Amino acid sequence: MTLERGIAAAFAMDDVAWQRHANPWSVWTRVATLPLVVLAVWSRAWLGWWALGAITVVVVWTRRNPRLFPRPLSTDNWASKGVLGERVWLNRDKVPVPRHHFLMPHILTAVAAAGVLFLVWGLVELAIWPILLGMALTFLGKLWFVDRMVWLYEEM
Repeated sequence: MTLERGIAAAFAMDDVAWQRHANPWSVWTRVATLPLVVLAVWSRAWLGWWALGAITVVVVWTRRNPRLFPRPLSTDNWASKGVLGERVWLNRDKVPVPRHHFLMPHILTAVAAAGVLFLVWGLVELAIWPILLGMALTFLGKLWFVDRMVWLYEEM
């Protein structure tokens, strides 16, 4: 099982959820979730334990988001193709992907993961520069990854 399939399973992503998540509204509102996570965690500085409420709302939103929107009327757009490409990628152990698509998604996942490390550090310390660097790396890694998934989807 691929790591991505394990993550998809943790989010209970079945066929219907993937189809609905291919809606561009789902993709772009999901992208907007990272700043909400940062704000919710940072809010502990002024809300104390009440910040757990904000964090809970963001966690619930993140889990529900792929199911909130209807199936897209068309998948002929960047966001939809990115989601469909992610689905192809997570099944690469069952259906091999072209060799030239194999390395870059791993590198981009590492870039995004490095961003998460800076985010965690910044949120623990309430330091703005690691948070901004972490968000930049996470967005760069994830959005470039999605762009690669568009390419993979179009090629497969």
